[in-house]
Amino acid sequence: MSWLSKVRNSLSSLAKRDTPDNLWMKCPSCSQMLFAKDFEANLSVCPHCQHHGRIGAEARFDLLLDAGYTVLSTPKVPENPLGFRDTKKYSDRLRAARASNPYPDALTNALGTIEGMKAVLGVQDFKFMGGSMGMAVGEAFVAGVERAIAEKCGYVICTAAGGARMQEGILSLMQMPKTTVATRRLAAAGLPYIVILTDPTTGGVTASYAMLGDVQIAEPGALIGFAGQRVIQDTIREKLPDGFQRAEYLYDHGMVDMVVHRKDLKTTLATLLGYLNRKEVA
Repeated sequence: MSWLSKVRNSLSSLAKRDTPDNLWMKCPSCSQMLFAKDFEANLSVCPHCQHHGRIGAEARFDLLLDAGYTVLSTPKVPENPLGFRDTKKYSDRLRAARASNPYPDALTNALGTIEGMKAVLGVQDFKFMGGSMGMAVGEAFVAGVERAIAEKCGYVICTAAGGARMQEGILSLMQMPKTTVATRRLAAAGLPYIVILTDPTTGGVTASYAMLGDVQIAEPGALIGFAGQRVIQDTIREKLPDGFQRAEYLYDHGMVDMVVHRKDLKTTLATLLGYLNRKEVA
């Protein structure tokens, strides 16, 4: 037996330390290996290419609201009103989604302040059934608007959705005009409505409240659109330009007002709320 084999055999007898499988991650944009804790500490933004990763509702609240905010209750709606079933019952899918998420549906509101400016903040969480818009999302949006009107403050929403929730059919599509009317109520009350478009914001959400803000902000690189790029390309039979439906392309073509890095969102929101809040004239 060679000395190398002896060393190898002696090392194999030593107890191996258990190491977590999620210590490292690969950036989906530049493929750099990142220490997971460092990535999270950097607001889930890649330090090499500035790719903005997706974050959940709790992280959004902590990022944008001052300490001491209050999470508002989510309105209750009928579950599985159409008795929908594919490979699983819709009610079973909801149960599974709630078991792995901190809030009962895809849209959650919180009341607090943003650098001292009072606001109601709504956050869609893509991890909850792709952030899809069902009756619960529509009710939560309207409830957030009503609370903002009652508090006489602005309503800010972070959108992230694959579109309408197919398991609720026409009831999901009815949330589009419902939420649109709610934004008009904010406007009638003279209160600001600010939208932060995050990756991805698509489908019926884009076709309704996501594009109706007084100010449209997008995170860098966010996918924003209605139909998918392949569908559009096959329909018009033309090759689409590079970066089509990304935040920067939409900014260059006047669809969004600004593209703001995640670390600057809170300050930007506070500034906008200060400008847009109606002041009484003496």
